[in-house]
Amino acid sequence: MTRSDQDRALAFAGIVQALQLVQSTAHGKPYDVEALHTSLNSVFSLDPASVEDVYGGIQGVSSGLRLLQTQLMSGNRKPDPELSRYLVTLLHLERKLGKRADLLDSIRSRVERVQAQVEHFGIGHANVIAALADAYTETVSTLRPRIMVSGDPQRLSDAAVANQIRALLLAAMRSAVLWRQCGGTRIGLLLGRAKLVAAARSLLA
Repeated sequence: MTRSDQDRALAFAGIVQALQLVQSTAHGKPYDVEALHTSLNSVFSLDPASVEDVYGGIQGVSSGLRLLQTQLMSGNRKPDPELSRYLVTLLHLERKLGKRADLLDSIRSRVERVQAQVEHFGIGHANVIAALADAYTETVSTLRPRIMVSGDPQRLSDAAVANQIRALLLAAMRSAVLWRQCGGTRIGLLLGRAKLVAAARSLLA
């Protein structure tokens, strides 16, 4: 896996794109279905040749690349505090997950099993999303602290909504693992924001 600023920007865009989709799902806001499918599909990219391949090309995380700039640069548009909270918790959990070979193996084997369902039903099918949600519940969700998702209580009590949120959290975690593999670190995120933002702008251009 290559380790350029652009690779880290793509992986980080994958994280924030999936987390924003979690927000939109939880609050009942409109979202880009193509972005949703890209995020879910990224879970199945287990042995990619490049970071770009994980998202089916740069266009797959274009909304994430734009969001990256808002979240990391102080300017007219302030970072979303709810998204920032999810991000901090996710990166903390990724560190814990990285030390649990048993959970990583379990995620991989579960995802490989779900692959057959994707080929049969398609990535957006309720069965596929439910299976990914189960994979998240049985692995990442056993770690602490859990990511506490805010939103419309009535929506959050709906099984289909809850499944989509968990499936997207698994997608966010997949991108967090990828970001780490590309050399991403929390201290690097604090000190190297300008580089990530510049890389995101370059990729969008």
